[in-house]
Amino acid sequence: MKLQLALDLVNIPEGIALVKEVQEYIDIVEIGTPIVINEGLHAVKAMKDAFPDLEVLADLKVMDAGGYEVMKASEAGADIVTVLGVSEDETIRGAVEEARKRNRKVLVDMIGVKDLETRAREVDALGVDYICVHTGYDLQAVGQNSFEDLRSIKRVVKHAKTAVAGGIKLDSLAEVVNAEPDIVIVGGGITGESDKRSVAREMKQLIRQG
Repeated sequence: MKLQLALDLVNIPEGIALVKEVQEYIDIVEIGTPIVINEGLHAVKAMKDAFPDLEVLADLKVMDAGGYEVMKASEAGADIVTVLGVSEDETIRGAVEEARKRNRKVLVDMIGVKDLETRAREVDALGVDYICVHTGYDLQAVGQNSFEDLRSIKRVVKHAKTAVAGGIKLDSLAEVVNAEPDIVIVGGGITGESDKRSVAREMKQLIRQG
């Protein structure tokens, strides 16, 4: 089980400084969609250059031109690229084909998917590396989380690994770990804490015990 740190509301220097605090406890650093919008793929390259031993995920939320988008993210140093589960099968297929050529991975983000189990089966058959259940900011604001969704997709996914994102904090991490995802994605649960290092350390310990 890997711990992924999601960076959303920082610039490149702030992001690098933050990762320096917690790098020994995380496995993947995510360049979130807001950073890509604000800074471009330069942010992915800067993070990979600064932390070559960490996997870097580019949260592009690709919806079209899957092969091209994966190519550009890969050139910038991304190890994993996100594609939306609500996109067309051809888009996901193109992303997977390009990722295979470049020894990269595709994570399909199921945000906005209504029939999770059906779509998870379909996406799994397309050869993606990860399928992620994700409660976005807007649904977190009304008290929703992805923990039950994770159990739903784990019942049907045969090949891909699973990931979970959305509102995960130290006090809810044990419940997440019990559902046994392959990646636990944490943003504000670390970045919003005053002592980021100690929280990341505790999270990593919980994950290792899981």
